[in-house]
Amino acid sequence: MKLNQLPKSITRNKKRLGRGYGSGKGGHTSSRGAKGDNARGKVALIFEGTKMKKSFLKRLPLRRGKGKFKPQHNKPLIINLDQLNILSKESLVNIETLVKVGLVVEKEAKIYGVKILGNGELKIALKVALPCSGSAKKKIEKAGGKIIEKLAPAIKETQVLPKNKKNLKKKV
Repeated sequence: MKLNQLPKSITRNKKRLGRGYGSGKGGHTSSRGAKGDNARGKVALIFEGTKMKKSFLKRLPLRRGKGKFKPQHNKPLIINLDQLNILSKESLVNIETLVKVGLVVEKEAKIYGVKILGNGELKIALKVALPCSGSAKKKIEKAGGKIIEKLAPAIKETQVLPKNKKNLKKKV
C-alpha cells in the first residue's frame, strides 16, 4: 500500500486543557474558571458538597461481595420448555411439582417465583399454573396443554377522603 492510497482520517485527538500556550488550549485558567475544585482536578462522582450531612452512601444498607453495586430487584427463576419434558403427561406444573422433580430449589422459588420461557420444544400436554412468556404459551397450547391463570383477589373500591378537614365542608 502506498501513502497516497491510505484512507483519509478526519478524527483528531481532543485538546488537553492547561498544557501550556503551545498546546492551543493553554495559558492562565484554560477555561476552567478561577479557583475551586473544578479548576484543580476532577470532583468525585459521589461528592455531595458538604461534610455536615450524612453521605448518601453511608445511609444505604451495607452489602458485601462482588455484586454489591448491582440492583437488588428480584428476577424470577427461569425454566425452559424443553426442561418440562421430564414430567408425566397431563400433570400440573407449579412450584411444588418443579421442586419434587428437582428443577428448582424450594426456598428460592418461593422468594423469587418461577417463570416459563419458550426455549425448546414441548412434547407432552401439561397443565401450567405459572407465569409464561408469549412464545411459551403458544407452544404449550400447540402441544395440547392448558394454561391455568390464577386471578388476584378483587380489590374493594374504597372512597378516598381528603386529608384536610377544610375540604370536607360542603360549598353552597
